[in-house]
Amino acid sequence: MTHFKAGTFSHLQIFKLIILLCVCFSCNTNTSFNKKTVFNINLDEGLTTLDPAFARNQNAIWMINQVYNGLVQIDDSLKTRPCIAKSWDVSPDALLYTFHLRNDVHFHDDPLFEGGKGRKVVASDFVYSFRRLLDPKVASSGSWIFSDKVCDTPFRAINDSTFQIKLRQPFPPLPSLLTAQYCSVVPHEVVEHYGKDFRQHPIGTGPFKFKYWKDGEVLVLLKNENYWEKDKDGSPLPKLDAIRATFIGDKQTAFMNFISKKLDFLNDIDGSYRDDILTKSGQVTQKYKGKFILSTGPLTNTIYLGMLVDTNLAIVKTSPLRKLKIRQAINYAIDKQKMIKYLRNSMGSPGVSGFIPMGMPGFDAKLVKGYDYNPDKSRELLKEAGYPNCKGLPEITLHTTVGYRGLIEYVQGQLERVGLKTSVEITQGASLRELVSKNGVNFFYGSWLADYPDGENYMSVFYSKNKIPYGPNYTGFNNKQFDKLFEQAYHEGNDEKRYALYREMDNLVMQQSPVVVLYYDRRVNLYQSNISGYSLNGQNLLVLKRLVKRQ
Repeated sequence: MTHFKAGTFSHLQIFKLIILLCVCFSCNTNTSFNKKTVFNINLDEGLTTLDPAFARNQNAIWMINQVYNGLVQIDDSLKTRPCIAKSWDVSPDALLYTFHLRNDVHFHDDPLFEGGKGRKVVASDFVYSFRRLLDPKVASSGSWIFSDKVCDTPFRAINDSTFQIKLRQPFPPLPSLLTAQYCSVVPHEVVEHYGKDFRQHPIGTGPFKFKYWKDGEVLVLLKNENYWEKDKDGSPLPKLDAIRATFIGDKQTAFMNFISKKLDFLNDIDGSYRDDILTKSGQVTQKYKGKFILSTGPLTNTIYLGMLVDTNLAIVKTSPLRKLKIRQAINYAIDKQKMIKYLRNSMGSPGVSGFIPMGMPGFDAKLVKGYDYNPDKSRELLKEAGYPNCKGLPEITLHTTVGYRGLIEYVQGQLERVGLKTSVEITQGASLRELVSKNGVNFFYGSWLADYPDGENYMSVFYSKNKIPYGPNYTGFNNKQFDKLFEQAYHEGNDEKRYALYREMDNLVMQQSPVVVLYYDRRVNLYQSNISGYSLNGQNLLVLKRLVKRQ
């Protein structure tokens, strides 16, 4: 593979290079350019890396998923399926996982391999890749994947096709956790050669191989002609010849490029033009009817308001939110149905169940009871808390980010209707995250998007041992019964029984109300009408290997 150094080309040369790449995918083909299928996508928030060790944001995860594979992968139902590992066994004590690897998976061709041809993936490659995540010198943002779960010598290659992971204590969601892009396999020769620059020289085993990337302008990935996976009918994957990503930051401009068919895909619909595209009931407006495919479904993302409840903190001692009945009153005061219809054009589901969102395996709205809209009940609870008509109740400050100002101002208006006075403080995203991570605010907007498709990921937000600074328990929630159930779930290997424990925990969280679940998000994808074979998974993971683009 030829590597190009960013910054050495003019804009005209870059354009010519892209055309050349699209025409000359393979030295062994005479197929003309107009028969090649290039999938055009825009990454409006840019791209930080193509190194799996730093797969911490959506765009990086999406592109890394095209270039790399891991031991396992998710399907559209968020179930864990074989990938490079064709099967795996779990020891009776649930501490040792043994993965049996395929013997037909190769890294992409690269001059650093013998003869320039991609070598076969072996078990020691996973030992290297996973140790790298834990290496303090690498400082991977994915170190949490293994840091508190594995023993001192956790990874072992028994032979080329047998890989083992040894845990410190049982962790039944491990296979699900391993679907994260952090856990992709990388070749030591290439990583060690490029060091930190591996982010721009990626070599994986995935359906697409790296060709060119210029920061802020364009990324080109080409079809991996030697890819090992087949479709259900036995035909080779991927179906596309290339992926071309641009980095247009303005969402309006990106949308216009999509409408003019310069882009094949658009993720989500920005609030600035949502009403132009969608009716309040979530249907495509007459203006755009039949012009593209709207694909929606549950997204494993919970949008919520967090309330600091740890009474050992000085900031909580004078906060009205320390009182359970006030927290419950806030939950009852918000009309979530109306909020979703008028502020989200029905792109979401009201958060009337628990913290674990719709679409997550084990979700059951009938078995986890949250809060419906009941302003009379809200006023009653405020009275019982010692504040009839909210008399004497101090104003509460609600912190949010710029992008969710409209949503939070709606919440503010709803609370005002039951007598609760709030002020809204707008903060930049990074600043708010820092405040929340230091227990610096009592009442805040938050969202929790699944790192992996298991309810444990959501319940970990309320485990007392995950309090700041040790974990993501931003509300300071502490409940002995919850902790007992959480730890019990570690020893339950049966998925359905474990899901039942999650629901029991979720009900406890709802009863104690350290959060207000506003809504469960929806995946909103726009595709051109000539696109088929796209993925419908609830993590909104972009899977392009089966995608077909008709000419």
